[in-house]
Amino acid sequence: MTDVDELRRRTRELVAAHPPADTERLDFLRARFDAGLAWVHFPEGLGGLGLPRSLQVVVDAELTAAGAPDNDPRRIGIGLGMAAPTILQYGTEEQKARLLRPLWTGEEVWCQLFSEPGAGSDLAALGTRAVREGDDWVVNGQKVWTSSAHVARWAILIARTDPGVPKHRGITYFVCDMTDPGVEVRPLRQITGEAEFNEVFLTDVRIPDSRRLGEVGDGWRVAQTTLNNERVAIGGRRLPREGGMIGPVARTWRERPDLRTHDLHQRLMKLWVEAEVARLTGERLSQQLVAGQPGPEGAGMKLAFARLNQEISGLEVELRGEEGLLYDDWTMRRPELVDFTGRDAGYRYLRSKGNSIEGGTSEVLLNIVAERVLGLPAEPRTDKDVAWKDLAR
Repeated sequence: MTDVDELRRRTRELVAAHPPADTERLDFLRARFDAGLAWVHFPEGLGGLGLPRSLQVVVDAELTAAGAPDNDPRRIGIGLGMAAPTILQYGTEEQKARLLRPLWTGEEVWCQLFSEPGAGSDLAALGTRAVREGDDWVVNGQKVWTSSAHVARWAILIARTDPGVPKHRGITYFVCDMTDPGVEVRPLRQITGEAEFNEVFLTDVRIPDSRRLGEVGDGWRVAQTTLNNERVAIGGRRLPREGGMIGPVARTWRERPDLRTHDLHQRLMKLWVEAEVARLTGERLSQQLVAGQPGPEGAGMKLAFARLNQEISGLEVELRGEEGLLYDDWTMRRPELVDFTGRDAGYRYLRSKGNSIEGGTSEVLLNIVAERVLGLPAEPRTDKDVAWKDLAR
């Protein structure tokens, strides 16, 4: 029996034992995880079967045909796309066993405590401090632009544990309990009117050393696993043709011939082709992931994603004319996910401005592509060998 046949058999057994129409959603998801059908490339006992990542589509197709629920991946994208690969690579067996199942089922939402107001786009300059006290680390500092912090149970956190070494060293990676009384989450209202992001203040938060990922002082290397996966998660999503931002514009063009001009037609065709090229490149990147962990190539995909979203949304507003200046709802809300295609053109235009900041600024990603993909000479860095505590701030 081939792996494909075995997966189909296991999936059908799962559906037979837990009929989707008669089984509570969470119970079905837990059973799927325990059957190794959550992410088949993960090890046995951790939601997988140790099979190639490419075989996940076999399971997904069977479950879709059976009407089975999914785990709402857009709502828990940080956990699935960033925390889980890092925990799998650097976590202890106890950490994996405790954290991965409720992460995948969506019972526990995750957020990412990386960016800081004082570090800007230079993540390695972070100043949040973690000081060892016995078996705990006491953490103090501030994080910013934290998606889902208002609903998160856990956070992946990097903090400075040794200020006496250069900035890329002396950083350690932790799992932070967002229910700790020292964690304060404040909404950040954006240009869209919503508070999708948050700022997070950490005051004497005690994190047991048992919730450290990787070695002390090796947090930058651990964080690269998270960041590479984040860029792929943002820029390399698998989409159908005319999926994403180009879809609403193309539909408007077809349905509203009164809005068409020659100039807009030329611009739309150019962006449609670029969106299709980006989509196919994302497909290729997804296939390459079957062979291992994502590398710096994800930076290029994320760059293209940000630029295209901003150009396409700008074209859509212009295409709609006066209608494009309308906005559906300025109500202050704290949503759990970003819905680009479910809102109006004004929302897409405003929200896409953040695409060139979140997940790494476009300027930083251009450097990554130049140095790590194209092999160009690195920019001079005068602070490379200077202790963090001696840097000008």
